[in-house]
Amino acid sequence: MLRASLQGTLNHHRLISLRKASSLAAARKRQAPIDVHPEVEDALASGRPVVALESTIITHGMPYPTSLEMAQSLERIVRSTGSVPATIAVLGGRIKIGLHPAELERLADQRSNAVKLSRRDIAAAIALKKNGGTTCCSTLIFAALAGIKVFATGGLGGVHRGGENTMDVSADLHELTRCPVGLVSAGVKSILDIRRTLEYLETLGVPVVSYAETHDFPAFYCGRSGLKSPWRVNDPRTAAQILHTHWQLGMSNGALFAVPIPAEYEAVGSTLQEAVEQAVRESEEQNISNLGKEVTPWLLKRISELTQGKSLASNIALIQNTALTGGQIAVEYAKLTGDGHDQDLSGACGSVSSGTTANDLEEQPLPDASLIIVGCAAVDITSQPFTDSNLGHQSTSPGKVSLSLGGVGRNIAEAAHRVISSYGSEFSAATLLVSPVGDDSFGRLLSEETRMLGMRTDGLIPVHGGRSPVCSLLLERSGGLRAGVADMDLVRNMDGHMAREFILTHKPRLLAVDGNISPDTLKVVVNLSKELADNTSKFSEPTSVVKSASILPAIASNLDQLASSPIAFASPNLLELAHVYQQAQLLDLTSHDRWWQVLDGLGLGSKFRMDLDLLSRRDASDHDSSRGNLAFLVEEGVAQMAINLLPFFQHLVIKCGNLGVIVVMRLAGDHAAKSSWSTESTNHHRRYVVSHSSTSGDIVVLQHFPAIQLPSDALINTTGAGDSLVGALLASLVQSPKAFHTAISLQRTMDIAQHAALLSLQSPFAVSPLLSSLHEQLSQRH
Repeated sequence: MLRASLQGTLNHHRLISLRKASSLAAARKRQAPIDVHPEVEDALASGRPVVALESTIITHGMPYPTSLEMAQSLERIVRSTGSVPATIAVLGGRIKIGLHPAELERLADQRSNAVKLSRRDIAAAIALKKNGGTTCCSTLIFAALAGIKVFATGGLGGVHRGGENTMDVSADLHELTRCPVGLVSAGVKSILDIRRTLEYLETLGVPVVSYAETHDFPAFYCGRSGLKSPWRVNDPRTAAQILHTHWQLGMSNGALFAVPIPAEYEAVGSTLQEAVEQAVRESEEQNISNLGKEVTPWLLKRISELTQGKSLASNIALIQNTALTGGQIAVEYAKLTGDGHDQDLSGACGSVSSGTTANDLEEQPLPDASLIIVGCAAVDITSQPFTDSNLGHQSTSPGKVSLSLGGVGRNIAEAAHRVISSYGSEFSAATLLVSPVGDDSFGRLLSEETRMLGMRTDGLIPVHGGRSPVCSLLLERSGGLRAGVADMDLVRNMDGHMAREFILTHKPRLLAVDGNISPDTLKVVVNLSKELADNTSKFSEPTSVVKSASILPAIASNLDQLASSPIAFASPNLLELAHVYQQAQLLDLTSHDRWWQVLDGLGLGSKFRMDLDLLSRRDASDHDSSRGNLAFLVEEGVAQMAINLLPFFQHLVIKCGNLGVIVVMRLAGDHAAKSSWSTESTNHHRRYVVSHSSTSGDIVVLQHFPAIQLPSDALINTTGAGDSLVGALLASLVQSPKAFHTAISLQRTMDIAQHAALLSLQSPFAVSPLLSSLHEQLSQRH
């Protein structure tokens, strides 16, 4: 009963990689070399419109650099409609569904030696690690594999002239019978036999629809071929309804939407067609027509020569037009499907942009992890009403219910994994999540989905008879959290010595713990300082107000033994900060000799208080005055509480919601002397206050980082934004352990962390798949 109920929930709410019949999930399970671009992955998973674009037109259809400029323009046009472009290609023997800008440039570069890929060429090209441009045929295959419903291109292949004798028929036509994708083109290539192509499509049962005011079927360079399509539409909604009806009826074929070339290019159409006829004659006279797949590139080049480049301009215009139309159809299709659960979006949670697959990790000897997160891996069940007024007492309310992976530790680990992996495939096993899971359906779900994300699973500890952690959340219509129930007993009862073995085996550079684990387990973990020879920095994520003080007993047991703060980093929000401070007072930690020693050594006096007062008068945002100023630093005692906690936490990263982030830290000894902060002074313009102790040499830094603006209509959910910020912060600290030691590197680190949170606020997932390309996005911006 549980299995049937769970499977129904997954199907309805896009936990798509569990759908065993789905082609992409099955291909990945067989270790297929497929990489889905994070932006495409995110769009598919959330039901947003995606348009597939072929790449043979880049590698073989146009000269460089026109080919690159054209490809970039197509992606811009698709984006202008509200759709996400997915240019498809093969690079180094890996199928790419969506290309990064550098990959697009690499493909367009003639030195890439890209081959032309139809169905027959795919396996060989992959086995030989080739680069390849996908034809209509292979693009259809990969689009269908990914669940992309619309594909825009220039011209479809078809029956070649004389094909009734040579049997030379493009594989494009047969692929339309196998792939449920709407192909948007300017008809078929004008070098072909259009009449026989239409007859053959009729035989194959492929719908041919003119996207025009009339039934006229276009002839590539001309708006009319003299032949008629059996059907016509003239708006994207109706075109989308045709594709949607195919899905409703379970039909596996695609459809051809023939879009005439823009009217301003009609005038040269007849001239271009004359050049086509001449080029065809020359190809026959020179036996070019016997060269198979080399014929089309030769003809296109020759036509361009005969027309002195006019054909190239028309080529670009017609494919830009089909990209525009394709984007519009995709948008309407997304509206028809609502949540998008009719699409085969298999495996959208499982793409690893570094090119490392889950099975790669299983097959290779795993290196020691640089980052270990000990915490909770849970299944989140999220309920969201259609309107807040529907939340009646003792009754159910219409809305949406979804099931996804969650847990603070797991979310942080995924975010860190995605960001670290974006630096290179050598970091794909750098992150290890250590968490108990039950031997139940939820536990199997957690393990399988973690593996599908390309993350290592050797830290997921199966507990016989245990209930896997589950968190049931009730969201407001706006996406904010209203209430929730969490079953976390398995994590609270986690054996600390089991986590200890993982930590001592790997000796990570950075160790993070979340507040879900018990105080006893936290004590075991924190007490490893001597055995790790202080080579491992510790990071505490409080998790919630109630659990935020769980770390304090572990800190108390270490105050007499350590020269530095027991915890290197902590990331409370404002409420958690206040609770930790209050509990530290109740536990008499603020009466400890070590606490007095550190506070006295800070040497904070009137200048620091004056600098802080001036900072508190600054607006919280440079762009939105409605958010007020930073007065809360003084009036609510935020700065005072943070400074009083510095003996326990060396760096505090305080999450302040739409007011941004406050970093308060203490540098002591050699760290202070060698840090660039030793030469810095307070700079209110850059929002930081710096204090130098004349007695101990300690440095205290308090800096405000304004929140990045997010349009209100872009917010989807808030459940994983803080975890994404922490995960990205951990990733940066693994890459650069001294990231807080200079003003520039601290700014860069917080920029990465805040952008990670921003991406997840706009994603239906707790952790946005777009974090996998965050490093590249920010590198391009700078």
